[in-house]
Amino acid sequence: MRPNGHRYFELVEKGEGDHVVGKLDAVIWKRDFATIAPLLARHGQALREGVAVRCRVAVDFYPPHGRLQLHVKEIDPVFTLGELARRRQETLDELARLDLLDRNRALPLAALPLAVALVTSHGSAAYHDFVATLAESGYGFRVTLLHATVQGVEAERAVASALAAAAGLGVDCVALVRGGGAKSDLAAFDSRAIALAVARSPLPVLTGLGHEIDLAVADRVAYQSFKTPTKVAEFLVARLEGAELASERLRERLGKAARLPLAAARERLLDAERRIAVARGRLAEAAMRLAALAAALARAARRGVRTARGSRHELGVRLAHAAPRLVERSRRALSVGAWRLIGSARGRLDTERARLAGRSRLAAGLAPATTLKRGFSITRTAAGAIVRDAAAVAPGDRLVTTVARGAISSRVEEP
Repeated sequence: MRPNGHRYFELVEKGEGDHVVGKLDAVIWKRDFATIAPLLARHGQALREGVAVRCRVAVDFYPPHGRLQLHVKEIDPVFTLGELARRRQETLDELARLDLLDRNRALPLAALPLAVALVTSHGSAAYHDFVATLAESGYGFRVTLLHATVQGVEAERAVASALAAAAGLGVDCVALVRGGGAKSDLAAFDSRAIALAVARSPLPVLTGLGHEIDLAVADRVAYQSFKTPTKVAEFLVARLEGAELASERLRERLGKAARLPLAAARERLLDAERRIAVARGRLAEAAMRLAALAAALARAARRGVRTARGSRHELGVRLAHAAPRLVERSRRALSVGAWRLIGSARGRLDTERARLAGRSRLAAGLAPATTLKRGFSITRTAAGAIVRDAAAVAPGDRLVTTVARGAISSRVEEP
């Protein structure tokens, strides 16, 4: 913009891969800009670098310098919005194809995210709001600023580079924030480069891009999005407060859980002390009874000893008088018992001799030699086996028959 209020710029046409295929100088005179600027503002837009426009122009050629310049009379804000929406949808479609829409949201966020990488413009209102909110909480947050331009043609490269650098800082999460502005200022956060950097970040990314209504692509792929930088900071503070509250509740439960056993143990200890006191009293009573019993036992023992001494003396006198009679009586009883035993033994021997003689005569009558004398014989095979069954021999077998006086050899002709 010149001091006279005119806007000078270039209209550029790009082809494949953002390659410039055409470029012309353009100008919006001050009187025309007074009409164009409010129209763009009503649609949440502003004339800035990198925005796609459809406009009505007048061609002006200045022969002395051979200069061709376009005078922009009108700009169609609806075309600009449609182009932004088209690019936004293309970016979302590509992220879905790469399975990156929910990747960052699936990352775990630390329960105590005290180390934070802040990606924003240094000294901006967004920076001060975010840092001030964390500082007022009283928690020991450690914020590492990664300066990045958050609007304009340099925003894509700067923000993507800062997000990549945050991965090596050893922090818990990344806060990507900016202040409010026109809707067109949010276009950089619909870009493919920033969306990929957020989605592929190894750290949870929290966005607060300063728009109450619009949701950028960067918001869509982030771990969580918020309307303002202050809301991002409040979320982190609330997470710390929740962890602190949970810790306090856990401490209370642990304290209560510890106090209950201690109280029970204290009660058991007091009960044990009462039981010990009772036991001591009983032991004292038992000791007194034992002492009395010991004294009584000692007296009884002394009386018993005196009585036993008297009884022993009297028993000795009686035994001395009765001993000769007992010895004589025992001698006579022994003699009678001996004669009775001898008589019994002799009778038993006579009975056994008679029984033995009878059995001897029976054995002699049943002896093989006696049986043979009565005409019986014993036939054996050549191997010496006794033949008890005719079926046990075959024709041609040699047999030996024993009789009372000698043996007879024979051969089987027919069984």
